[in-house]
Amino acid sequence: MAHGPSETKAHVAVLTVSDSRTLENDTSGNSIVEILLSEGHVVSCRSIVKDEASEILAIVTGSIQDAAVQVIIVTGGTGASKRDSTPDVVEPLFSSTLPGFGELFRSLSFSEIGSAAMLSRAEAGWVDYGEMRKPIFLLPGATNAVRLALTSLIIPQLGHLLDVCNEGAVQ
Repeated sequence: MAHGPSETKAHVAVLTVSDSRTLENDTSGNSIVEILLSEGHVVSCRSIVKDEASEILAIVTGSIQDAAVQVIIVTGGTGASKRDSTPDVVEPLFSSTLPGFGELFRSLSFSEIGSAAMLSRAEAGWVDYGEMRKPIFLLPGATNAVRLALTSLIIPQLGHLLDVCNEGAVQ
């Protein structure tokens, strides 16, 4: 059964993993913020960390523990290079995965960039923290990939995903 957009607005942490980006030149993070705000969602926090396991773990864990954050979107560090460690660090935190996200993202990416789409380790899942189930999306660092993921997959289902994840939760 298909579900349309929900009126639920999300409070989102936007995290960029990069050895070279700053808030001024983080086009992917800026795109995420722009799209979320244009859809009426709230950006609860915005951070940039180096592609170092300890830094990624600290910032994601902090966002999980932050009561103001309902959803976490991480951009960067999802490729195939030795420095790309985001999925290796974050996926062990998942209570469960949302495999359809990565599958659909790579399928849509294939239409745009061809076989290079198989190099993406974009994934999604959620963590159960207290009474909350918090979705986490791991996106590539490329601005076009971020826009594709947000506009085609995340935004259309974000409110509904929050509704389903937190049915009966005490908030």
